[in-house]
Amino acid sequence: MNRIQYITDENNNITGVIVPIDLWREIQSEKETAYLLKSVTMKKRLLEAKNRTEGIPFDEACEKLGI
Repeated sequence: MNRIQYITDENNNITGVIVPIDLWREIQSEKETAYLLKSVTMKKRLLEAKNRTEGIPFDEACEKLGI
């Protein structure tokens, strides 16, 4: 279970939080996706990549890139 911890000041005002790393990564991923989807071009590219059914093997891609 994800446990969020709140940080408070001397007046008991919440000044920050500590979140489990898995939850933080999920939040960051959602923020990045939302940012990319704001661009019409990036949204189109992401949807095309998601629906792509053909590709090349990873090793072949590395060879073409010279890595």
